[in-house]
Amino acid sequence: MTDNTQRPDSGPNERTPELPTQYAPAEVEGPLYERWVERGYFEADAKSDKEPYTIVIPPPNVTGSLHLGHAFEHTLIDALTRRKRMQGFEVLWQPGMDHAGIATQNVVERELAKEGKSRHDLGREAFVERVWQWKAESGGQISGQMRRLGDGVAWSRERFTMDEGLSKAVQTIFKKLYDDELIYRAERIINWCPRCLTAISDIEVEYQDDEGELVSIRYGEGDASIVVATTRAETMLGDTAVAVHPEDERYKHLVGTEIELPLTGRRIPVVADEHVDPEFGTGAVKVTPAHDPNDFEIGRRHDLPSLTVLDEHGVITAHGPFLGLDRFEARSAIVGALRAEGRVVAEKRPYTHSVGHCSRCKTTLEPRQSMQWWVKTAPLAKAAADAVREGKVKIHPEEMSKRYFDWVDNLHDWCISRQLWWGHRIPVWYGPNGEMVCVGPDDEAPTGEGWHQETDVLDTWFSSGLWPFSTLGWPEKTESVAKFYPNSVLVTGYDILFFWVVRMMMFGLYAMDGTPPFHTIALHGMVRDQFGKKMSKSFGNAVNPLDWMDKYGSDAVRFTLARGANPGVDVPIGEDWVQGSRNFANKIWNATRFAMMNGATVEGELPPVEKMSATDRWIMSRLNATVAEVDAYYDDYQFAKLSDALFHFAWDEVFDWYVELSKTTFQAGGEQAGVSARVLGEVLDVTLKLLHPVVPFVTETLWTTLTGKESVVVADWPKDSGFRDAAAEAEIENLQQVITEVRRFRADQGLQPGQRVPARLDLSGTTLAAHEDAIRQLLRLQPAEDGFQATATLPVAGATVALDLSGTIDVEAERKRLAKALAAAEKDKAQCTAKLGNEAFLAKAAEAAVEKIRTRLTKAEADIERISAQLAALPQG
Repeated sequence: MTDNTQRPDSGPNERTPELPTQYAPAEVEGPLYERWVERGYFEADAKSDKEPYTIVIPPPNVTGSLHLGHAFEHTLIDALTRRKRMQGFEVLWQPGMDHAGIATQNVVERELAKEGKSRHDLGREAFVERVWQWKAESGGQISGQMRRLGDGVAWSRERFTMDEGLSKAVQTIFKKLYDDELIYRAERIINWCPRCLTAISDIEVEYQDDEGELVSIRYGEGDASIVVATTRAETMLGDTAVAVHPEDERYKHLVGTEIELPLTGRRIPVVADEHVDPEFGTGAVKVTPAHDPNDFEIGRRHDLPSLTVLDEHGVITAHGPFLGLDRFEARSAIVGALRAEGRVVAEKRPYTHSVGHCSRCKTTLEPRQSMQWWVKTAPLAKAAADAVREGKVKIHPEEMSKRYFDWVDNLHDWCISRQLWWGHRIPVWYGPNGEMVCVGPDDEAPTGEGWHQETDVLDTWFSSGLWPFSTLGWPEKTESVAKFYPNSVLVTGYDILFFWVVRMMMFGLYAMDGTPPFHTIALHGMVRDQFGKKMSKSFGNAVNPLDWMDKYGSDAVRFTLARGANPGVDVPIGEDWVQGSRNFANKIWNATRFAMMNGATVEGELPPVEKMSATDRWIMSRLNATVAEVDAYYDDYQFAKLSDALFHFAWDEVFDWYVELSKTTFQAGGEQAGVSARVLGEVLDVTLKLLHPVVPFVTETLWTTLTGKESVVVADWPKDSGFRDAAAEAEIENLQQVITEVRRFRADQGLQPGQRVPARLDLSGTTLAAHEDAIRQLLRLQPAEDGFQATATLPVAGATVALDLSGTIDVEAERKRLAKALAAAEKDKAQCTAKLGNEAFLAKAAEAAVEKIRTRLTKAEADIERISAQLAALPQG
């Protein structure tokens, strides 16, 4: 389908009714989007012979709703896919949602709690059925919000990480990894959430500075005593050793001996281990293998027993007076008991230190020894690193590569099991005699007495790591896999570089015979408020983008977000900026409407260059240059720069200059008016196409009205014809300079914009003679008649504009005002020059302060030049 196709609901010569005087986004956006979906514009055909262009949506949680971060990311992806579709690619923007294991289970458990029930009251099968019911009724509201934003996704291909096809993909790759000995089961220290009652991976831990206490405790007696310090006194009940450095002379006599562990009646060994830093604290550390990752490794090296003293709820299990106490209650009680025995050597309170919290429920995590399932990441991570190092995958911006390598080169084995009921259940069966069988999707699960399936489910990131190919039908060899894998680009935030991107790289390379999941990883920053502060409900600065869409329209929100999108950099955004973008949408509407009312047309061939005026040639030259500029920015993912270029071209050059300069031509009529009307139509046609990927709704309405064609969504993307006219550009730049300088002078003299002033123009020796009518009309200059007095003369761009201001201003008062302003500017220049010439000032001042002085100096010099010219232009006498 091309942009030469007429709208199916109109005849060849029919046009939509005249545009309303004002643009009303709320009336336009919803019906337009549904029309696009109904006509199948966003669907992708795997049988097409067009070149594919594939992007997956980073799958939002089924529990989620559209926030500004989503709106930002979706705007960028939608702009890329709309442009590629117009360029003739077979575009697939793959939609879908993530089942969000912990988050979704928490939501449904809260719903059950309102009924006075827990998941255990229902049992596993009934609870999972309840989650599916919640998903059908309440989950996925984000899909409707995506439509509000204008997301051009292939809705017929929408996937869910728990649907049948993706579940088969998960089971397939688990089996493959298991058979290749890249998945194993082992007892290790994991991050445990006592609230969610599950393990979570390292990357799901949020660290924050918490206030606690650092307690120094004396173990043993007399010369056979050692002082250790801890922030988690409750774990001492599980200590099985004290460790010191092998070279530490202070403790060499104790290594190999045993000392008494207070409060327990147990004796524990003193071991020498190089992990201990002899310069830190007392140079001795308590060793609790079951409750600390470093201690776990020390324990393994020295064959120490592991004693679990906290249960899954964070409650003390060790027999004694502290049995049954919550970990924080126990901490206080144990310190009190130690203090009573004279074991507390020192206490530092408050003691601020970094503590891990669950990223979902914010509960303080517990390191806990537990039997879990793991992915052996070393070979997978190496392949993911090599793919980038060898140039198979490019990271944009390139400086983000370091963060990628810092992570992937040091990746620990990945704990993939979660103690949840909602998720992909691990496909492993245990037998009555210790047997363990991994079952693939085409295998029969073992049956019989004593056989049972693993109760744990897989980490959500396990299934979302398959997203680029599982959504296409893998492990089946589908046409979609052949057509649309690998993805062209991944657009995502740098904040999930480690969560998601690395997992997709590892699994894609592993499952797809060494083919990476995408050619380019384009990383963007986070949306922040206008002051650069992170948006959060707790900060009171969180914004619901739907509120802004209701108020200003989706195009305004999209344009604001795109205009702030510099690669890899955070994006500040404020409501006044959205309001400014709404004004831009209105400008596009009003200017296009005005142009069409004045004859702008796309009918017929574009006139030959020799029939165009200099103004026509100028705008055609600038149009082609803008097409080339925008294309270059798109290819470099420079959304802010392309948006800014479009803003200034559309507003400044097309609407403010070309439309205004063409008015006199249209008023004069004749052949030249017809030429300019066709040029203006061409310029609007191309400009609306260029703007469409970022602001799709207003451009669709205007373009279809202008052209009478079906939809700009399926129109051809503009191409740079190569036409440039440097002479015309220079001529119009001179014309702009004359108009700008005279307007500034009029404003400085206090003249009203519409006030007409007699003027004599000397345009000889310039290329501006043909523009005299435009100059006079735009500057409100009437012809010089008898009695004309040149009270002000402005030399600009080789031309001279003489104005008769007699009777319009008080010349003497104006001279005094300007003289005072000139003196102030000269004083400021002198002060700035003196400071910048002072070596002592330059040596001590901050660079920002020096730069501020330089900026003041530049402004002062410009003011002096401007005011001097104004004084010279005033009549003498």
